[in-house]
Amino acid sequence: QVQLVESGGGSVQPGGSLRLSCAASGFTFSWYVMNWYRQAPGSERELVAGISPAGNTINYADSVKGRFTISRDNSKNTVYLQMNSLNPEDTAVYYCKPYRLVAARDYWGQGTQVTVSS
Repeated sequence: QVQLVESGGGSVQPGGSLRLSCAASGFTFSWYVMNWYRQAPGSERELVAGISPAGNTINYADSVKGRFTISRDNSKNTVYLQMNSLNPEDTAVYYCKPYRLVAARDYWGQGTQVTVSS
């Protein structure tokens, strides 16, 4: 049974930083691309960043390039999202998800709320 547990969110002022974690279980973590998504109120869920199984290929949405860093620790079945220079447009619930894992097709974790405001 796939389980994804996101943590590390919170409330920060503009310019602040947060580090999100996603602990995964129920599948072979090291086989899958892992993605971070976010969903702001009233908006569609959007892809923020993705990392290949070995961590050697990384992609970012244009809106977060240069500010966010995705990483993973396959020994801990965990993917991270370091977020720096946060701005109010980054306010959203953040989720992680393995790419093209059939067992997780309709599954989303509870997410972690990030709020950026002064």
